[in-house]
Amino acid sequence: MKTIKKIFRLILKSVKWTLLLILFLAVVSALYNLTLPSRSKVTNILPEKEKACISETINLLSKVGNDVWPGWGEVQIPIIVYNEEFAFLIGYPNPPAGWKKMPAETFRGSEWQTVKEDDFFGSTYYRQPLPDPDVHPENFTVKVGEQWVATMQTREYAGVAFYNGFKEELPPLLNAVFPYKIFWNLLMGRAENYIGGLTHEAFHAFQGRITPRQFAQAETASGLSGEYPWHQAENAIGWEEEANLLMQAYHSENMDSMQQLVVRFVEKREDRRRSSQLPEKMIQYEKNREWLEGLAKYAELKIGLLAGESKSYQPVDVAGDIDGFKYYTTREKFFKQQVEEVKRSANREGETRFYYGGMLQAMMLDRLMPDWKKEGFAENVYLDDLLKKAVEHL
Repeated sequence: MKTIKKIFRLILKSVKWTLLLILFLAVVSALYNLTLPSRSKVTNILPEKEKACISETINLLSKVGNDVWPGWGEVQIPIIVYNEEFAFLIGYPNPPAGWKKMPAETFRGSEWQTVKEDDFFGSTYYRQPLPDPDVHPENFTVKVGEQWVATMQTREYAGVAFYNGFKEELPPLLNAVFPYKIFWNLLMGRAENYIGGLTHEAFHAFQGRITPRQFAQAETASGLSGEYPWHQAENAIGWEEEANLLMQAYHSENMDSMQQLVVRFVEKREDRRRSSQLPEKMIQYEKNREWLEGLAKYAELKIGLLAGESKSYQPVDVAGDIDGFKYYTTREKFFKQQVEEVKRSANREGETRFYYGGMLQAMMLDRLMPDWKKEGFAENVYLDDLLKKAVEHL
């Protein structure tokens, strides 16, 4: 009896200290959350650290872009970044007014004004006010005149928007103690994550420039998301099995085993579509979204990996001024974490499965069919088609 009482007291003591630790961490998190910004500090010009991120992105694309995709590094893609009050345009002298939302080509915005009180490392850049908070260039690609332009929030405003948006989704008590900063750092807060995000949108601009019809078809397909059978049993289980096979193939060090796993992946995908009676338009929806977002995700991760592996690549001098910039030394670790998202995203509703699954298919094509990019932008040629072609001789 004494032994039981002793064990019981130890359990109560452990529970008490666990609860106290949780309470302490909650108080610390709540106090830290009070320091999080609710808006950008400076909105009418680009702060130097924002310029450094953009400059490094331009440098990375020009020096490493061709190693990711032939021709990408040769195209000078202008960049728009925006905060809650202004959009800024870099790399486009004397731009025509506004921007066009693609692929609908809906005209938005107003005249671009020279930022007279500032410059972009000696070059002119432009801005325009954003009077309507719901009308902005988004995180994607637009056209200014006939130029395809990469678009994204400034790094500072991306964090502000994340904090404010997340707070609106949570109940009051959890809102106060939720560790926003930790989650933000995991998603985009690290310097190379943000630079990778800019390259992701620059790849969309490249897709639109090189194959506008395929781009338009793939982006328009997003409108089918609401009709897609995310929770249908055969479809959901099949996606999970496909993700497992694809990840096993990626981690395999034996070429024969890798090829056989990809064969099984292709067969499982065909079986899922057949057993779930997936309509042809939904099959094309999957293919288009993997092509558009999977390839952009691949480019985003691949360019960071190559920069980290390269002995010759040199970031711009001002990159040292970017908070948390690690000179791409953490990109391999980050990539491994992203590979794990292939499985997790397959179990969630929403298009992230197309980003991660498409990305890993592209990584597998690098191994199995090194010249696959010659066909990668051909109209109506998709990633799973190319994987099937890569292993069809087996």
